[in-house]
Amino acid sequence: MTRIVCIGECMVEMAPTNTEGSYQIGFAGDTMNTAWYLCQLLGSAHQVDYLSAVGQDAISDRMLAFLEDAGIGIGSIQRLPELTVGLYMIQLQDGERSFSYWRGQSAARLLASDPARLAAALNGAEIAFFSGITLAILPDDDRARLLSALATFRAAGGTVVFDPNLRPRLWESPQTMTASISAAAEVSDTVLPSHEDEATWFGDADPDATLARYLKAGARTVVVKNGPGEILISHDGTVSRVRPVAAATVVDTTAAGDSFNAGFLASRLSGKPIDQAVIDAAALAGRVIQSRGALVPCAG
Repeated sequence: MTRIVCIGECMVEMAPTNTEGSYQIGFAGDTMNTAWYLCQLLGSAHQVDYLSAVGQDAISDRMLAFLEDAGIGIGSIQRLPELTVGLYMIQLQDGERSFSYWRGQSAARLLASDPARLAAALNGAEIAFFSGITLAILPDDDRARLLSALATFRAAGGTVVFDPNLRPRLWESPQTMTASISAAAEVSDTVLPSHEDEATWFGDADPDATLARYLKAGARTVVVKNGPGEILISHDGTVSRVRPVAAATVVDTTAAGDSFNAGFLASRLSGKPIDQAVIDAAALAGRVIQSRGALVPCAG
């Protein structure tokens, strides 16, 4: 059994219902979405844990119960007094989604504040997965502390997987964002970027440039997603390309990348070659975007 630790923030999601002015509460967040899909795909064959922090209030209780019900391990989630969990609200206008966020009292911002807790959470794991959003919500010192812990984990034989998932409004400046993403790539074995984001903030001319930059940073495996376009892959020095099957309809692109990441990791854990893992990942993401919401039940 492989133990996977996903690191980041789970948030309360308030999504509009069909009743005017009414909202439904759910839970979502990029690395948590990936953990959720991993549990869907892997079942009890592997252990998926979540490393984060929440408050000691009722909504934090409800979130932890949701994670447990999904099969996600919560032993590495710290509970902090006088804090709570982040919240975001979805607004719909003419079919387009926009988001408002409240993160000021989010306990997850302190998930990397204790080096001993970090080391304990990673101890015994084979894979650690984190994202650019994980980094963005942390104070500077904690961000450095997390990257140091991941470097130590990697040096001890663990595999570090990183999705840059660029969200510039979470960062104090574009320069801080790009520097932090580059530092994260340096401690990662596998990097799963999206070219469109990378082109905007790193100036990559094409997916090949994105691939080359992350390989230069030290990644062994890089999978460059490009929306519905061709996916570029490099693994152990071999470059290949996969063109995903286009989704019949696109209803909601939420969690497309998160589900892709889970599909890729699950397929690799099952022993499939990397090109097939990318095909499987793209197929899962294609199913997810044909339904509303971040978490779409899928067959394992």
